Order: sequence, then structure tokens, then C-alpha cells
Amino acid sequence: MKFYQSLEDAVQVFFLERYSQEIKPIAFQLTRKEFKGDLTLVVFSYLKISYTSPKELGIQIGEFLVNRLKFVESFNVLGGFLNLSLSNEFYLNVLKQISTIKRYGFQNVEPSNETVLVEFSSPNTNKPLHLGHIRNNLLGHSLANILAANGKNVKRIQIVNDRGIHICKSVVAWKKFAKDLTPVQANQKSDHFVGQYYVEFETKFKLEVEQLMAEGYSENEAKLKSPLLQEAKLELRNWEKGDSKTIKIWKKLNDWVYKGFEETYQKLGVYFDKIYYESHTYLLGRKIVEKGLEKGVLHQKNDGSIWIDLTKEGLDEKLLIRSDGTTVYITQDIGTAVLRSKDFPKMNSMTYVVGNEQNYHFQVLFLILQKLNYPWAKNLNHLSYGMVDLPTGKMKSREGTVVDADELIERMVQTAENKSQESGKLEYMDQPQRQKLFHKIGLGALKYYLLKVDPQKRILFDPNKSIDFQGNTGTFIQYAYARISTLREKFGNKTLRISTDIKLHSTEKKIIKKLMEYPETVKTSAVNQDPSVIAKYVYELVRNFNQFYQSVPILSAPSSNLIEFRVSLSDCVAKTIKSGCYLLGIEVPERM
Repeated sequence: MKFYQSLEDAVQVFFLERYSQEIKPIAFQLTRKEFKGDLTLVVFSYLKISYTSPKELGIQIGEFLVNRLKFVESFNVLGGFLNLSLSNEFYLNVLKQISTIKRYGFQNVEPSNETVLVEFSSPNTNKPLHLGHIRNNLLGHSLANILAANGKNVKRIQIVNDRGIHICKSVVAWKKFAKDLTPVQANQKSDHFVGQYYVEFETKFKLEVEQLMAEGYSENEAKLKSPLLQEAKLELRNWEKGDSKTIKIWKKLNDWVYKGFEETYQKLGVYFDKIYYESHTYLLGRKIVEKGLEKGVLHQKNDGSIWIDLTKEGLDEKLLIRSDGTTVYITQDIGTAVLRSKDFPKMNSMTYVVGNEQNYHFQVLFLILQKLNYPWAKNLNHLSYGMVDLPTGKMKSREGTVVDADELIERMVQTAENKSQESGKLEYMDQPQRQKLFHKIGLGALKYYLLKVDPQKRILFDPNKSIDFQGNTGTFIQYAYARISTLREKFGNKTLRISTDIKLHSTEKKIIKKLMEYPETVKTSAVNQDPSVIAKYVYELVRNFNQFYQSVPILSAPSSNLIEFRVSLSDCVAKTIKSGCYLLGIEVPERM
């Protein structure tokens, strides 16, 4: 949004009149807090035209603008920085502009024809979703929202890891220990039901290994000799052969898990446009690798294995097909990436939201696809995020030492209920309304806690600290929105007018300047693929609003013009809070 268009036009006129030169682009920025002024123009890049000192050129431009534009009241020059002080009228006109824009901060364009893919979640079907998956899902969903707000045609996708030894372990344990029990009969959420058998397999497997080691076998020998592991390997071989009985049970357990996943996604407010399954895609890379071999991009060793040499790029040689003809994991990813380019022929770029433990994997994958001459490969990105640890250490699914996603959501909602009832402000709500509110508050606290941190940083998740609703929290932000909604309700459904003869309080000017930052913040968040940029902005906006709220009267201001202005200002803040929270996947309640 061009708040500064008249300023930029005036600077261009200055250079045309004074130096007969046309200058583009001209970019103003908000003046840093430690300096006097509102907007700053850095003049260093124009010195080759003026052949003057930075200070002299700054003074020339400043004097020209003061004489040319009535809203430029004064200026000062520090080194090569021209700092302008602008009038109340300028900021009031800015607020008028903001108040008329329905989707303020979003790119006001039709979505591009080019498709941007965001892959996230990508769970295994041997266990329910846990805290680490929550961070992944929230990052992917938020990034998709942010890219869409920047005019991108975004498609949300995931690949489900539904094959391999891990699911075979769950199948073996269910066959041996469940006695045909189903989730319905067990009165248990279906993905939790399957997950408990994976844990049971690992528990029994560990006991077998310990017993074999006591008989004199080494640990590796004991693992290989374990009867349970042998059964799981046989299950996998039968699956790969397409044995009908094996496939039937495998499909039954996976369907239970998919149902459980979908329930969790709905709680989180997450959805997907297309879901891929590893069982459908794991062989797709073979033909692509063979074509790469024919073209000389890859090479074959004496044992028949196929490799790519990335040593010139500072990486290693990478195996793509084993000597026995079987593929490796990255071969599947090659095939899946190419499949997606066919499913979405207008695909321009794709971002994989995957933990930083896979940094090297994606570095290699992207480089291989570039060497295979896929034009879209140069636009592949990896949103690498830090793992989520517990105070007791790293989570381990096979040992059952994870923070379960569903249980965590329930805990956050319950904590929201406890905190809200302590406030004693919910008498006007019936029970269904209260439950919706508790869900919004609990999920808002959880989402904000996980998204306010730079994705690349690890998070030490302490459940007790995560539900602290004070300070830099989602609830703090939600409460500010609810406070403004109540304020607007008290004002009534009246037309709001913004008079231009109002003298701004320092807190009001500070808010308008902060509102002006929002469109650029949305762009920066997309470029950096970092939702924490939005979270930080919304928190700072709320802090500015609270300072304003505590400093000046709003509905009891001394004039009707001032009341309408302050309600309008509050309204613009609320819209921007709601917009920012939407980008983070957070709902904001009208009342709290």
C-alpha cells in the first residue's frame, strides 16, 4: 500500500528540477525509535548524482519537501539519513485509508495462476499425532495462509508414511495380542488404539532381546534373532508380494489411523487439498533414476547399484538404487516430487515443512532434481524447524514417552475453562457458548506458544509453562480483540467519521505507525517463510493498543469527533489483530 506515494513523487520532482535526473525507486522507511522523526530517507545511493555530502543532499531534499508538502512539518539530517516529521493530518488520512480496506495487509490481487505447494504433517501410521506433529502442522498451515495472503495460489498437501517395518510391527502386535479387538469395542480413539500396539511390540521386543542377550548373544545378534522382529519382517515381505490377507489387515489398521488423524486435524483447524500415500508412490522414482543413468547424470557401479556424485558440490556420493534393485527413501521422494509436478502442472514452487534432522536429505534431493533438469527444482524450499523437546529429554514414540496431540489439546481447553471461570465473567454465556470459547482460548494459547518462536529454534516444551496466560501469549492477544469488540458494541452501530483536525496523542500516533507496518510484515513473513514474524507483530500491536487504552478515554473523550476517531482507531486495531491471528490459524472470540 502506497502511503508515501506523494512523498516519493515529490522526491522524484526534486531530482528532476535540481539535477535533471529521474530517480526510481525511492523507498521511505519508518524512523528508528532512537531518532526524532516519523519517516526516513537514506540518501547515500543518490550522492553520485548530486556530488555533494550526505548532509548537504539531505538538507536540500528536506527543505524542498517542507516547502512542497504541507504535511511535512520539519526535518533533521543525521549523516546520510533524512528524518521527516509529519503532521497529524497525514496520519489521520492514513487511518482513513486503512479503515476502508476490507482485507488490509493482504495483496489486493487475484491469486496467481502458478501453484505453490506446501507439504506438511506427513505422519507415520503406527502412532497417533504428538506434540512434534502439532508444531509441524501449525507451521505448514500458517505458512499456507501467509503465502495465500501474498497472492499465491496455494495447495496444501501431505504424504502419509503408511508402509514399511513400522506399520508391520503394529500389525503383528495387533494380530498376536488384540484378539480381533476394534477401536469401537475398546472405546478408544482409533489412531491411539493402533499406536498402543506399536508400543506393545517394542516393549515385548525389548524383553526378547534382553532374554537372548542373557543367553550369550550380542545385542545386534539378539535383535536379529528376535522372534517378534522376524514376524514383522515376514509381514513386510508378504505385503510387498501383495498377499491378500496381509493387505486386508494392513488396510484395516491404516484406515483406523486415518480416521483418528482426521479428528485431530479438525481440532487443530488444519486441512489438506491432496493427500499422497507412500504405498502408492514408493516405486515411482525408479524410472526417473534409470533415465538419469541413460543421460549420464548418474552412474552405475560394478555391483549394479546406481549413484549420483555430489562431491563437487561439497556433498557425498548418494545411493539411489541398491545392487539388489531395491530403491532407497530419497528415490521415492524424487518420484513423488515429479508426480506432484504432473498433478499440479502449474506448480511454480514447493515448500517441505520437515524437521531440521532432515536438512541434509533435502539439500541432496533438491540438487538431484536440479541435475535431472526439472525447471521447478530451483524453487524447492525446506522450511526446516527445530525439534520439540520435553524437560525429561527427547520424545520417543516407541517407548510411549510423547506428549500426545489429542491429550494436549484437551488439557489446554480444560486449563482455559479453569482460568476463565476464575475470572467470573461468563455468566451471560450458556454452556455450549462457553465450550466454544474454552476451545478458542485453549487452542489459541497452544498455537501461539508454538508459532511465536523462530521455526529454526528448538522448543523446550513444558506443559505447565505453556498454559500461562500472562505476558506474550495467545490469550493476551485474544483478550485485546474481545475488549475492542465490547467497546465497539457499547458505541453502537453508528457511522464512524475520522476528522482531520484532531491532535494526536503519542500513543495514537504510535498505533497508526504500527498499523502502517502490517502489509510489509505480511510480505516479510512470506519471503522468510516464518510465521513468528506475524506473531511478533500482533503482540507488539496489542501492547501499543493497551498503552493507548490505559492512557486516554475513548467513549468518554471530550468531543464526539475524538470519540469517533478513537473508536475507529480501535476498530482498525481489532481488524488487524483478527487478520494476523487468521494467518496464524488462531480464532479470536468476540467476548471473553
